[in-house]
Amino acid sequence: MALGIGLISLLVILSKQFEEKFTKNISGIDMVVGAKGSPLQLILSSVYQVDNPTGNIPLSQVNNLRKNPLVKEVIPMSMGDNYKGYRIVGTNKSYLEHFKTTFAEGQLFAADLEVVVGAVAAENLGLKIGDDFHSAHGLDAEGETHDHEHFKVVGILEFNNSVIDNLILTSLSSVWAVHEHPSEEISNVQLPITNNQVDKEDLIEQETLNPKPQTSNPELEITSALVKFRSPMGMMTVPRNINENTLMQAALPSIEVNRLFELLGVGVSTLRALALAIMLISGISVFVSLYNSLKERRYEMALMLSMGASRLQLFGMLLLEGLILGIVGYVVGLLISRVGIWLVSKQVAESYHFDISQISFQPEEGWLFLAAIGIGLLAAALPSLGIYRLNISETLADD
Repeated sequence: MALGIGLISLLVILSKQFEEKFTKNISGIDMVVGAKGSPLQLILSSVYQVDNPTGNIPLSQVNNLRKNPLVKEVIPMSMGDNYKGYRIVGTNKSYLEHFKTTFAEGQLFAADLEVVVGAVAAENLGLKIGDDFHSAHGLDAEGETHDHEHFKVVGILEFNNSVIDNLILTSLSSVWAVHEHPSEEISNVQLPITNNQVDKEDLIEQETLNPKPQTSNPELEITSALVKFRSPMGMMTVPRNINENTLMQAALPSIEVNRLFELLGVGVSTLRALALAIMLISGISVFVSLYNSLKERRYEMALMLSMGASRLQLFGMLLLEGLILGIVGYVVGLLISRVGIWLVSKQVAESYHFDISQISFQPEEGWLFLAAIGIGLLAAALPSLGIYRLNISETLADD
């Protein structure tokens, strides 16, 4: 019974946490644009940071997307480096504003190679304001280190319970600078700093929209962009136009995440059915155990009846045994589920830096308690009816 309850509880908590985090991270994001490839891969890499990007796209095409009257906001993202397995993402202040982040200390990056670190990444990496580090190429912690440049921590975010907790954020121009992108747009941009929150990439994007003549430098690229529409009409027309008429790919997070949940739902439903089967078997096991126990304790029961105990009292005593078994099974099952969550969250955190460690009590676990009590009482009630058929004199004489 503990195993069945533990498995169901584990599935309930994990499913809810995954659903909450997936839903929160795509909230407000209508479309993601990136290189051609798998739409689901594009969503996973750009929104959830758990997969490899599909490639790079020209920044000019992303900036052209800004001109569309149906587009409300475009948040650029550039990936490709990490620090000890935690991804370094080039973006602008709109990305932080989208997740409604607050600073635990420090401030937003204002110059090249300054970074803001998410709460979980800062804690696990031991980073604090003023620290500097070298990034590693790629998304693998064992990638080649960029020794020629180093990042400096200027801000640490409060815990946000979103993907941003596990990221190291910097400006787009910082990512290009680390990779020695030969761009006149980068080297010539000189910005006045106002309240340490001026984004150089904003001016770079304007330069891309109105490029200067006599430049032979390669075009700037980013990894992807998060797009918000002004109205539902944008979602109906813009993605198709991008997929058919540009080198980019447009993916809709709501569609891809629902597709992912459908795929995962098959496995979750199978495990839930297995857990229910285990609970049913546990009920049968309790029934058989109490039935055999009653046969072995016939003399004890007859003796208690001869000394004045009523059959109803004995029946209640056996029901109490089933009730205790149900309660103990429930409590142990919850402990099993919490240990399982700890093990799973530890593995997921190490592999994907994805936090699913919440172990708060769920409403569905209240129904599990009632189910455990019901199974225990029903399994005990059936063999306990034999108390009313017990012949006291014959039982005492036989034994």
